[in-house]
Amino acid sequence: MIVTHKKLVDLPSFSQRILAWFDQYGRKDLPWQQCKTAYSVWISEIMLQQTQVTTVIPYYQRFMQRFPDVTSLAEADQDEVLHYWTGLGYYARARNLHKTALTIVTEHAGVFPLDIEQVIALPGIGRSTAAAILSLAHKQHHSILDGNVKRTLGRHAAIEGWPGNKTVESQLWDLADSLTPTKRTDDYNQAMMDMGATLCTRSSPACTRCPVADDCQGFKLGRPTDFPGKKAKKIVPVRATFMVIPQWQNEVLLYKRPPSGIWGGLWGFYQLENLDGLATQAGELGLSEYSLEFLLPFRHTFSHFHLDIQPLLLVMHQAPANTQVQDKQQVWYDLKQPPALGLAAPTQQIMAGLKIN
Repeated sequence: MIVTHKKLVDLPSFSQRILAWFDQYGRKDLPWQQCKTAYSVWISEIMLQQTQVTTVIPYYQRFMQRFPDVTSLAEADQDEVLHYWTGLGYYARARNLHKTALTIVTEHAGVFPLDIEQVIALPGIGRSTAAAILSLAHKQHHSILDGNVKRTLGRHAAIEGWPGNKTVESQLWDLADSLTPTKRTDDYNQAMMDMGATLCTRSSPACTRCPVADDCQGFKLGRPTDFPGKKAKKIVPVRATFMVIPQWQNEVLLYKRPPSGIWGGLWGFYQLENLDGLATQAGELGLSEYSLEFLLPFRHTFSHFHLDIQPLLLVMHQAPANTQVQDKQQVWYDLKQPPALGLAAPTQQIMAGLKIN
């Protein structure tokens, strides 16, 4: 049987084919797609940065149940916001959510702004996220360029180079602007995100099911995964730390980390570069009599380095001198009745393995 392909001149426009595919296959039942508001879209878009949909859904549902609107989010303590974010990673996102909620309440009378420049000016919101919020929630005509869209457009036009390069990014923005339709912009932008998430995936694109494969340059060249270009690989450095876990009965001692940097604003264990400082650290914390146990070491990986962690369990023989901690930056955390605090992922992992009486 001879298979004939449409002539390119006979093809519907790029956006028409994308929208036709979306009408049949696009995702329309995700929690944040029901009763869309700028607030709900904003929360989902921030959660979906660097995180897959299946992971986000339960976090989004819990978060929205506790913080159903921007006012409730602004009025909450940052500790509680971080608590509901614990496990999602990239905690600057949660801190920026809280800052933005406060800004919207104090500077915009609690109403999410409709002007894209005002949205971009909010903490933690860039051009693409602002465009997604306003197009999906208010049907405004703005093109988006998240990771999925960069990959789909980069392959379709066979754009060389890493999208993190400003020149390449500008090319992609120009392409996105030229292809985004003035009508059904919301559906088109959702469709482009769905394309990258379900068809035009990073390592195994389903080109035979793609609605725009007929004129996809990456597909024609037989190497779609080469586009767009990848960032040059660097050797990921490895760091090491000791985490000190004083435990008295069912409580462990935590401290609140500085507001910026790794695990900014989260609660975790004190850390040491080497064992030589353990006696000094224990003394400063009022820990005199204890048994030292080396727990199972593990590796925690960040985007730019690996951290090898050796947990040191200090099982107290008697109540430490400062059991009743007055400092708000330090707390004895009850493992049986845990308070609502934002915890660093390694802290959670360590506590999950501790014995509770």
